[in-house]
Amino acid sequence: MSDIETVLPQLRFNMDGLIPVIAQDANTKEVLMLAWMNLQALQQTVATGRATYWSRSRGELWRKGDTSGHQQFVQDISYDCDGDTILLTVQQLGAACHNGTRSCFETGKITVQAASRQPAAADGTEESAEND
Repeated sequence: MSDIETVLPQLRFNMDGLIPVIAQDANTKEVLMLAWMNLQALQQTVATGRATYWSRSRGELWRKGDTSGHQQFVQDISYDCDGDTILLTVQQLGAACHNGTRSCFETGKITVQAASRQPAAADGTEESAEND
């Protein structure tokens, strides 16, 4: 039995047979993009070492970089504690985003309002923001 066959029962694909995939730069740990895989895309990624995704808009497999030259070479594949998200650690050649930017997360930011309480201290007590 291959490694992928062992892991499959732990992965949770959605009703469309897809699972979200985060691509992260192996060196910088920067999040590059979010895409989707079906089982065939995952199998091809494991077999070739090149990130292969499922294009929801085109309804077909899409190997990252075949048309743009911006390839992703997979270093590691992990999945989260619920088995409903995959993390690819990749060596990225060129831009990861279809807009030509290094990361798909360079478009904008949402400002987070200051919280009234800080996270719990190591001893379990809450620290008030007013005390800082």
